[in-house]
Amino acid sequence: MERLLDRMRALIGPWEGSVERRYCHLSNASALMWEHFERINWVGFYLRIPGEEHLVLGPFQGKVACTDIAFSRGVCGKAARTKESQRIADVHLFPGHIACDEASLSELVVPLEDSEGTLVALLDMDSPERGRFTEADQKTLEAVALLLAERLWS
Repeated sequence: MERLLDRMRALIGPWEGSVERRYCHLSNASALMWEHFERINWVGFYLRIPGEEHLVLGPFQGKVACTDIAFSRGVCGKAARTKESQRIADVHLFPGHIACDEASLSELVVPLEDSEGTLVALLDMDSPERGRFTEADQKTLEAVALLLAERLWS
């Protein structure tokens, strides 16, 4: 985990506050995680539309993805509503799962909050293996999410 976090810190240096550079950093963050994690088929971000209970697709690596997700739907929606990580061993058993890609069988979603505790984005990772994500994976993504939120939304 520390190696990934060190690389992420180096990759996401000073940020001058522009939306364009935030997207650049999130793009590089998703590429770095794509390289770091094995047996995944998607990793990226869903960004909250300010003031709404709605997410829109952000930078990612992997297969084609859903572009819009309401807080009321799927694993991402639950993570957004509760602001709690969701580690789902079999997404097809999750009530209301959104099947953006039928090949995805397990999912790990981690919320990102700004300095005021407002949800700003989700970090989402999918795998074509059931039960792929461990507690250690969750802790790693939570550390990445905290780092990104501190660097890009504070």
